[in-house]
Amino acid sequence: MDAMSRGVILLGAGKIGWAIALLLRQHGAGYAVCVADQNQDHLAALAGLGCETMQVDVADESSLAAALQGRWAVLNALPFSQAVRVARLAASLGVHYFDLTEDVHSTQAIRQLAQGARSVLMPQCGLAPGFIGVVGNDLAQRFDPLLDLHLRVGALPRFPTGALRYNLTWSTEGLINQCIQPCEALVEGRLVELPALEGLETFALDGVSYEAFNTSGGLGTLTHSLAGRARNVDYKAVRYPGHCAVMRLLIDELRLRERPALLKDILETAIPATEQDVVVICASAQGRRAGRLLQQSYSARILGAEVGGHRLSAIQFTTASAICTALDLVSHGRLPQAGFVAQEQMALPDFLANRFGRTFEAGSLEWVQA
Repeated sequence: MDAMSRGVILLGAGKIGWAIALLLRQHGAGYAVCVADQNQDHLAALAGLGCETMQVDVADESSLAAALQGRWAVLNALPFSQAVRVARLAASLGVHYFDLTEDVHSTQAIRQLAQGARSVLMPQCGLAPGFIGVVGNDLAQRFDPLLDLHLRVGALPRFPTGALRYNLTWSTEGLINQCIQPCEALVEGRLVELPALEGLETFALDGVSYEAFNTSGGLGTLTHSLAGRARNVDYKAVRYPGHCAVMRLLIDELRLRERPALLKDILETAIPATEQDVVVICASAQGRRAGRLLQQSYSARILGAEVGGHRLSAIQFTTASAICTALDLVSHGRLPQAGFVAQEQMALPDFLANRFGRTFEAGSLEWVQA
């Protein structure tokens, strides 16, 4: 790295953290990256990448503060429960902050912390919330008025088995949280909260059948940005048919929403992880353009990839690419330099033209007369 490299601390060396470190190491010229984790085994796995590492007890405020001190930015790849703590510390130190949380309450708290902040606080920089908000906002801007915006995203096994037809591809805590917490939406122009695991629908894409249902956090701040401009805006997670019924059994009928730690243990004990996954993205908007009622849709199907001789799963590849793009756009002055920054403030052309955002170039846009 040259003398002008920006110092970045990456918190969390799990699967997504490892992928972020790999992308920044391979394509992140201009950044001096240090990866911090309390698990020495996770850090050892980064040795082959040639990254600087630091063992940090993230529960210890002074150790965390020492890790952030003097950095230009922090990328938080820790569990969502740590988001507000790290963001508060970053704001106090004037360090730019980026995370992957899907938790609505954490994002609301970070928005409050950003008032008067000297640095950027930018949560929800992953896939959903994250990139899907960029796509959704781009579609929304094409209509006057915008009537309906429907966003659908899933990270799915390519070879599903079992009644759930699912494999663990990302954070189990995040998976459970999005199936328990209420889901923000716009319904007939009103900002409302819908129950998770409701609103079941089915659809087909490229000959494959899917189902989709309400889950929390996927819209990020988009409902607030489009309030007063859109009639209906919603987000649903994509799964293979039958998944929702099993999750309802576990969470509602067996009342495991009251015992999330037990549910996590059950899922991680019974359901294997996989790196053979696919990310499915579908978005559609309907409204008027030049007086005509039109619909425009965006769809993408993204597989994993090999980066620098290492295989990344689809969810690793897309999530890591998205947060690296957000970091890059702030670094290059394409976004505000202080305060709260929402995902929809990233222009889709800027995102796709970015060296990291090119991961999503597989997507396609289509106009249809409604």
